[in-house]
Amino acid sequence: MVEARKNSGTFGPALRIGVLGGGQLGRMMIQSAVDFDARIEVMDPSADAPCRYLTHRFVQGALTDAEAVVAFGQGLDCITIEIEHVSVSGLRTLEAQGVRVIPKPDHLAIIQDKGLQKQFFANHGIPTAPFEIIEDSNEVGKMGFPIVQKMRKGGYDGKGVTVLKDASDLNKAFTVPSVIEKAVAIDKELSVIVARNGRGETQCFPVVEAVFDPVANLVDYLIAPAAITAEQASEATQIALSVVEKMEFEGLLAVELFLDEEGQILVNEVAPRTHNSGHHTIEANATSQFEQHLRTVLDLPLGSTEAVHPVGAMVNIVGHAEANGIPEYVGIEAALEMPGVHPHLYGKSTVKPFRKMGHVTFTGKSRDEVIERMMHIREQLAVNGNTSA
Repeated sequence: MVEARKNSGTFGPALRIGVLGGGQLGRMMIQSAVDFDARIEVMDPSADAPCRYLTHRFVQGALTDAEAVVAFGQGLDCITIEIEHVSVSGLRTLEAQGVRVIPKPDHLAIIQDKGLQKQFFANHGIPTAPFEIIEDSNEVGKMGFPIVQKMRKGGYDGKGVTVLKDASDLNKAFTVPSVIEKAVAIDKELSVIVARNGRGETQCFPVVEAVFDPVANLVDYLIAPAAITAEQASEATQIALSVVEKMEFEGLLAVELFLDEEGQILVNEVAPRTHNSGHHTIEANATSQFEQHLRTVLDLPLGSTEAVHPVGAMVNIVGHAEANGIPEYVGIEAALEMPGVHPHLYGKSTVKPFRKMGHVTFTGKSRDEVIERMMHIREQLAVNGNTSA
């Protein structure tokens, strides 16, 4: 059991929460923090990060620079993240100085390294695909093919992952320390977001089913609850809970899972923060993932994760394959004309190919109704780039 946070019970401007990362996840976290009247301060390497003009204090700096992280975090009540690629040593220093750090630096150290992540799963009996840890591309073929290769560090949003179907794909192999996994015959890709506070209380959001864009290697759309049996949903939830409990994790953890063609559920990887697979919770659940994350940061009682609509869904709005420049959004008005449809734009000043620029959530009474509406809007959504301005 961790110690209660300092200033426990304090709300309002006296409460200072730092966030490492100023992208869309931080932006939506700020929107939830408004309800707590909490002061959010942000550090990000980009001068025009989406959070820049929404925060009480903005510091431009490298998130992997330990000295910069310590300088930013000194004097804060709490510090958290919206991206896991941050300085663990800097966060350890802040923790030693009395700043509440969520998620814990030791947990971040495991999760940042996909090799340590996979070893943690294996050591604690958490089901995952067979794997090997390798140092360079000379060892890529040691498990045979097909395999998935993941860089141990630095991968994000589909980057740092490559599928090698046979020996002819070896030219695509990474030359850095990596994890190689036996390719899974996937039936469905699932996600369970789990919250755990300092008191050991846990709450799980309903299992989400995600469909990925094979070109961008990003989530195209998702729907909750997943179209799986009640037994499979229970198993997925229990596996996600076991990860959190065996790690004694504190914060919000997104557990990405595979349901294979034989009905086995395997952990793919985890993310120690709010996650793309939880964006629908803003409209679809009693407590959004962003509010729940803040509750763990402040060590408050967790909110209900109950669905307030029978079905929730989300479509990512990403840059066109050739988009560059000032973003021009297409299809937003069409979305606004339909009931149960809510666009969320991220305030990014430039668009790039497949860059996440926003999302649209859908709620409704039946899966068929929501899917029909979602697919109709999905075909119209686009973000082009204007380079002439």
